[in-house]
Amino acid sequence: MNRTTVSPRSNGGTKQIALALQGGGAHGAFAWGVIDRVLEDGRLEIEGVSATSAGAMNAAVLASGLQRGGPDGARAALHAFWQDVARAAQYASPFRKLPWETFLHNGHTDGHTLDYSPMYVMTDLMLRMWSPYQFNPMNFNPLRDVLERHVDFEALRAGCPIHLHLCATNVETGKVRVFDGHEMSADAVLASACLPFLFQAVEIDGEHYWDGGYMGNPAIFPLIYH
Repeated sequence: MNRTTVSPRSNGGTKQIALALQGGGAHGAFAWGVIDRVLEDGRLEIEGVSATSAGAMNAAVLASGLQRGGPDGARAALHAFWQDVARAAQYASPFRKLPWETFLHNGHTDGHTLDYSPMYVMTDLMLRMWSPYQFNPMNFNPLRDVLERHVDFEALRAGCPIHLHLCATNVETGKVRVFDGHEMSADAVLASACLPFLFQAVEIDGEHYWDGGYMGNPAIFPLIYH
């Protein structure tokens, strides 16, 4: 099948769009590729984003990159962010494959699943026995440092270049909380991505929050009414 190639930003005007970015690590990585292509093409202008969890991370990095350097700056920021996430996962992820697992599978690497990963099985057992307040009392989250390296939250609060809405779930009320651009912080992003079996609830202004995916994955109404 022949494919017509359109050069980026070649046809003049652009059409404004809003994005709804859902959670899930794999979905987040896939969405990065989609966003990158949209930014490269130039025929669509992203003017608003509502996002949850991994989508919230994409949204925050996207907004910060747009603020620093327009579409090209956003592409560079997202690329650097996901490369940094991949490097962090080499050391902090319970899902990584350990060097000696090849020997446990009699030298066969095909068909590797988490069910046979000692690291994953051990982590899963811990999660069934203890809460994050017990096995992670210092509330360590490697994504905080990654986010703070790639997102200028102070600049976003001062003047976000797009309509930005991140969704989290209020633990006490069970209702969705939407953080807008002027409320951006690492805590807001981490609240949107806080899986309660892995991390302690994120406290913001005296309220506690879990992953936004429980109540809005993501919420669409901010894009309709803003």
